[in-house]
Amino acid sequence: MADNARAKRLADLIREVVARKLQRGVKDPRLGSHVTITDTRVTGDLREATVFYTVYGDDEEREQAAKGLESAKGVLRSAVGAAAGVKFTPTLTFVPDALPENAKTIDDLLARAKASDEEVRKASSGAVYAGEADPYRRPAEDAEGAEGADASDGTEDGDDEDRSA
Repeated sequence: MADNARAKRLADLIREVVARKLQRGVKDPRLGSHVTITDTRVTGDLREATVFYTVYGDDEEREQAAKGLESAKGVLRSAVGAAAGVKFTPTLTFVPDALPENAKTIDDLLARAKASDEEVRKASSGAVYAGEADPYRRPAEDAEGAEGADASDGTEDGDDEDRSA
């Protein structure tokens, strides 16, 4: 079993080689400039690599890009093997990255929260307090209760002498 640092270095190398080969070496029209390699993960035994990608476009372009990547898998694996110089070239599996869908979901949630905040702001624009504007007591109101509390502080005169002895 390889260490994690070696698997990480190999994953980074695979990501770079696959991206470069897709950009310059593969002549498949389904793999235009709208395919982006976002991440690569390699198993601990360095036998399998998962390549995550995104496609800028609609569902049909994503489907065509997936078919193009599957057909170019052998060429890409050969390029990885030549660049890596390892005993066994990992098999490549291409997985569409869920990052764009997650970002769209987050944007939708933020838009809903903003609309909800705006509704609350509009509803509270002419509102008045249910009670007084300042719900806290004033010192003048507490003067009556404070006189009784100051008179007895809980200690007796004889207790101080007992503690010091």
